[in-house]
Amino acid sequence: MRAPLSWLREHAALPDQLTASALSDALISAGLEVETVDAAGADITGPVVVGRVLSFVEEPQSNGKTIRWCRVDCGDHNPEGEDARGIVCGARNFAEGDLVVVSLPGSVLPGEFAIAARKTYGHVSDGMICSVTELGLPDDGGDGILILAEGTVGELAVPLLGLRDDVLDIAVSADRGYCLSIRGLAREAANAQGVEFSDPVDHDVPAESSAGHPVRREAEENSLFVAVTVTGVDPTRPSPRWLARRLQLAGMRPISLAVDITNHVMLETGQPLHGYDADKLSGAIVVRHAAAGEKITTLDEVQRTCDPADLLITDDSGPIGLAGVMGGASTELGPDSSTVVIEAAHFDAMTIARTSRRHKLSSEASRRFERGVDPNAAHAAAHRAADLLVELAGGTKQEAETISGTVSSLAPVQMEADLPSRILGTEVPTARVVSLLTAIGARVDDHGSTLEVTPPTWRPDLTDPYDLIEEVGRQVGLDTIEPRLPVPPPGRGLTRSQQVRRALSAALPVAGFTEVISFGFMSDKDLAALRIGAEDERRRTVRLVNPLSETKPYLRTTLLPGLFEAVLRNTSRSTDDLALYEVGSVFHARPDAPAAPRPPVDRRPTDEELAGFAAALPDQPRHAAAVLTGSWQPAGWAGPAIPADWTHAVRFVEAVAGALGVVVQRTAAQQAPWHPGRCAAFTVNGTVIGHAGELHPSVVAEVGLPAGACAAEIDLDALAASAPRRGDIAELVSFPVAKEDVALVVDTDVPAAAVEQALRDGAGELLESVRLFDVYTGDQLAEGKKSLAYALRFRADRTLTDGEAAQARDAAVAEATRRHGAEQRV
Repeated sequence: MRAPLSWLREHAALPDQLTASALSDALISAGLEVETVDAAGADITGPVVVGRVLSFVEEPQSNGKTIRWCRVDCGDHNPEGEDARGIVCGARNFAEGDLVVVSLPGSVLPGEFAIAARKTYGHVSDGMICSVTELGLPDDGGDGILILAEGTVGELAVPLLGLRDDVLDIAVSADRGYCLSIRGLAREAANAQGVEFSDPVDHDVPAESSAGHPVRREAEENSLFVAVTVTGVDPTRPSPRWLARRLQLAGMRPISLAVDITNHVMLETGQPLHGYDADKLSGAIVVRHAAAGEKITTLDEVQRTCDPADLLITDDSGPIGLAGVMGGASTELGPDSSTVVIEAAHFDAMTIARTSRRHKLSSEASRRFERGVDPNAAHAAAHRAADLLVELAGGTKQEAETISGTVSSLAPVQMEADLPSRILGTEVPTARVVSLLTAIGARVDDHGSTLEVTPPTWRPDLTDPYDLIEEVGRQVGLDTIEPRLPVPPPGRGLTRSQQVRRALSAALPVAGFTEVISFGFMSDKDLAALRIGAEDERRRTVRLVNPLSETKPYLRTTLLPGLFEAVLRNTSRSTDDLALYEVGSVFHARPDAPAAPRPPVDRRPTDEELAGFAAALPDQPRHAAAVLTGSWQPAGWAGPAIPADWTHAVRFVEAVAGALGVVVQRTAAQQAPWHPGRCAAFTVNGTVIGHAGELHPSVVAEVGLPAGACAAEIDLDALAASAPRRGDIAELVSFPVAKEDVALVVDTDVPAAAVEQALRDGAGELLESVRLFDVYTGDQLAEGKKSLAYALRFRADRTLTDGEAAQARDAAVAEATRRHGAEQRV
């Protein structure tokens, strides 16, 4: 919000000596974020004065141009002994006797345009007659010199035209929507300086009336609609210079008198307004929800397809506006509009925010409605605009008006009188608390030990005692409150979750993987690209009420879409050799989850409420996932490049499991989005915890990944649950290991992991490890057979004899024979 200091002074009795910089510091201390203080017009220096054109002579030139040699009276600024200055001017839109702005030699105009007496077209031009653009004023559509309607010859033009002003540019947070207005900022400035404040909203909304233009409200999201009609408007009248300049300083572009008036009142009061050409309206104005597929052409000349959740302003012809966002082109005020119906309405903030985001259409009106508009300002704002149309456009305000709806007071808040002192840590007497809350517009009833505070209608954010305490602290000055850091209790070391996280952070980069962090959102399109079926648990999505982007409205149920986007960003910049991983939560909706409770904030939630929170939340397991593309090892002097393939995706899972001290079993599987013949499932204690392998070619093609891309994703929480804890780690044994190798012949369709598990189960407690080190198929074996060679290592709390090691080995082979028909190869 850009606020000219001169405008703030109209409503706050700020001291004359108060500078914009000092006011900025005061507002910052009050909790507002003043980004810059701009000195508008400070680049105009030197004598710029009002002059009167006494006479001129038109002189055609050889280049085809006609110039005017003018005699301009500049009063006390005329050369000594002269009654005028001679000035060459190329514009021709002024006449003798007109008042103009003259930039005299020695002055500097915007853009570091220095003025000096110089010889041109056979004359010495002793100054320059200025246009609006040369003075930095908004273009009024005129072609040439600025003609003044009033002024005194020789008077300084900068203060006359309001060229010099300080403008505070303030970033308004979402909970301070009232500061998106001069009214709100002037109140803050007055409170910060301890001076009087004059409220431009000078009365409440009267009782309902239907005497004006007919209005029908059919949506509960519209609680109030005020319609005031002004007839006899002269559409040819331009906006006065002060109005156009004020809008320009506030960051808006002047358009036409009627539109400029509505924008001016919106900036002043915070209440968005819209003007309809009454002659283009057909029947009553109706506020309703859109029908599916209904279309509207908005003022930006874009045809938009409406959603049933959109709130529309309509008449008998159909939609004439997106409520709270932008008006429609069909009833737009034009150069022939003489009767104006002024709308001042109040709409639900969330509804307007969703419509604005849905249509990617942010306007000055929607920005204010999203943050909360004072409903009590609607009637005063509509009449303020009507009065300006009467004053500046020659219109006549109709007494008959329409007021549909009412303004409800905010619920009172009960607060212990000494609570601000206890929470802020500094003494704030009750009388001062009452005074500070009254200054922000609240009504305070002092009941001794408690205060009953009714927030003003423009502060819907004040809903509990601690909101009020924040306001008190802000007014007292947060810099005056002594900071006291809480003393943390002694810790118990890292949590299990932290231990897992640090173990992965140490192990995975060593294994060749790079960590990335992606947004935790996705869409139906992402799930469809992964070829995930309707019954898959990854379809149990949680939709956000207010997503950052409508294109990704769900919390993620898998980490892969975020990793895919990271890959695409890198490959678009010619980085193709990638091994990226992410550790983060996924979210699976609970179909039978109840609604979450909403306890007050002035106490700790009860155990029942905490249990209600837990029951309402989705399942949130942590996953670890990786995506690999390109080369695992680039080509070099040591040999050719090694492409990243499914073995490296498997290596990722085994690196995670190894970092946690867990042994996982690997079996062939079919699972989207992996290639059905190149996918491995990983199990721990018989439970599948994830998959790894080469991605399905159709998934790779649809997402746009490099050919042959591989991926892995596992349930990290399920894996960590099986990991040994600190007390479960076996002690180091100093006795030697007994080594036994076996080669088993099995059918080619028997998984090596299944044979390995059989060996583990059969070997008993003496087995320390088993590792597959060779797979052979060839002429020495029968067709349909393969040989699997395993290295078995045995250890005990004593030195094992050869017989004990052989007995354990034979037991392991016997179990593999029983389960899979394995034959020992000699």
